[in-house]
Amino acid sequence: MSTAVSVMPGLTLAGIGQGFWRLLPLSLFVIVFGLAYGLAAVQTGLTPVQTVFMSVAVFAGTAQFAALELWGPQIPLVPLLITTFAINARHLLMGASLYPWLKQVPPIQRYGSLLVLSDANWAMTLNDCQNGKPNLGMLVGGGIAIWLTWMGGTLLGMTFGNLIANPARFGLDMVMGCFLLSMVFGGRRSWRLVLIWCVAALSGWVAYRFLPDNTHVVVGAVGGGLVGLFWLERPSGARTVEEDA
Repeated sequence: MSTAVSVMPGLTLAGIGQGFWRLLPLSLFVIVFGLAYGLAAVQTGLTPVQTVFMSVAVFAGTAQFAALELWGPQIPLVPLLITTFAINARHLLMGASLYPWLKQVPPIQRYGSLLVLSDANWAMTLNDCQNGKPNLGMLVGGGIAIWLTWMGGTLLGMTFGNLIANPARFGLDMVMGCFLLSMVFGGRRSWRLVLIWCVAALSGWVAYRFLPDNTHVVVGAVGGGLVGLFWLERPSGARTVEEDA
C-alpha cells in the first residue's frame, strides 16, 4: 500500500515546550489520581521512598494500583509481572500507530520519546500526525507534563490523600474518557474507522463485564486492531495522512 506520511520533525526545545503547555491543563486531573495512589501506597505499607520511586520509574497509574493489590510480605512476582504486562500491553499498539512518523527520526529520539508515552499525549500526537502536523515535541513535552503532575499528585497523596479518597464522586474519573472521545471525533472520519471504534468499544465492554479486571483494555485494543488489519485502506499513488489514517 502506497502512503504519503508527513515528515516528523526532530526533537526541539520549542516543540517540547509547545507539547508541555498544550497538555498541562488536561494533565492537572492526573494530580487527583496521583493523590489517590499516594494514599493507597502508604496504606498498603510502602515507604515514602518506595512510593515515590514507583511513580518515577514506572509511570503507569493503573499498573501501579494493580501492583498495590498484590503487594505484601510475600510478593507473587510472576502474577505481578503478568498483570502489569497485560494492563500496559496497549502501549505496543500505541507505539505501532506512531511508527510511520517516529521511524523518520534518529533511534535515540524515537525510543527516548516513548519513555513518557501515555494515553493523553499519544492521542494528541497521533491526532496531530493524522492532520499533517506531526511534532515529536508534542509526545515528549506532553509526557513530561503528565509525569510531573503524576509525581506531584503522588507527593500530595502521601500527605493529604484522605481529602479526596474517591475521585469518581466528583466525576474526575470521566476526564480522560471525554478527552479521548474528543480525539476520536476530531480525527478523520470514514466507515472503516467507525467500525474499528465500534468493535473496540463492544469487545472492551464485553471483556469488562465478563473477564478479569483490566483485561478490557487489551481486548478492546486487539478487537479494533484486528478490524484495521483485515480491512486495509484502498491502495493509491499519493495519499495524504488525512486520507490514509
